[in-house]
Amino acid sequence: MSVDVEDYFHVSAFEDHIRREDWDRLPCRIEKNMTRVLALFERHGVQTTFFTLGWVAERYPHLVRAIVDAGHELASHGYEHIRVPLQSRAEFREDVVRSKKLLEDLSGQPVKGYRAASYSIGADTLWALDELQEAGYEYSSSIYPIHHDLYGMPEAPRFPFRYRGNGILEIPISTARIFRFNWPSGGGGYFRLLPYVVFRAAIRRINRREGQSCVFFFHPWEVDVDQPRQRNASLKSRFRHYLNLSRMESRLERLLGDFRWGRMDRVFLESERAS
Repeated sequence: MSVDVEDYFHVSAFEDHIRREDWDRLPCRIEKNMTRVLALFERHGVQTTFFTLGWVAERYPHLVRAIVDAGHELASHGYEHIRVPLQSRAEFREDVVRSKKLLEDLSGQPVKGYRAASYSIGADTLWALDELQEAGYEYSSSIYPIHHDLYGMPEAPRFPFRYRGNGILEIPISTARIFRFNWPSGGGGYFRLLPYVVFRAAIRRINRREGQSCVFFFHPWEVDVDQPRQRNASLKSRFRHYLNLSRMESRLERLLGDFRWGRMDRVFLESERAS
């Protein structure tokens, strides 16, 4: 189980409508939403991984402390939520080093994991995995093996793999393989779009038939029905972002009750070392 700690105005779907220079002037919802998310996990006794934006951590250091004090894993989501193809290699290197140091300084804990903005490591940006290893990360969860207009690498392995055989561990977002296609099974807008029973069946298929752990994610803004609406965004972007927000928390309650969940580092890194 994982959470991408970002606010509603950070999302890639709105990057053409909300300027980065305006972020500090917009009403921030992350504190209230994170309180709800942390309480949700506490009710179910679940410890998880929070891929946290450096931008958020720098402005709300008490959220970083709340994450680690509750026994969750703190991981990096980069500093400014810039998709990898929009950065040079040097800019990416600077971002991942900066965010790792910031999170470690604030938490006093080693940061082992990284997740790219919008799962934007793909066939043309695999060099980013080399940079992450060089920066000291132990794993990445930045590839989604599906077709999507903003991201996706459908030809990538569906389950955790070592890049180049002995490089950094990449842990893709989960998909179910049905009719020779990879179907999204790891959260996000798909979780709000499809009936819950469809997602539950996909996760059970991954667990029972393939013997693999599922990698699920969501964002704090997905439990926030009252967030400011972006009227100028495209219809497609608004549909993706606002669809079924009112149902999200109740669906998460069911999901947390129907399966056993854990932190990314414990489920994948520790199990790999044990084997």
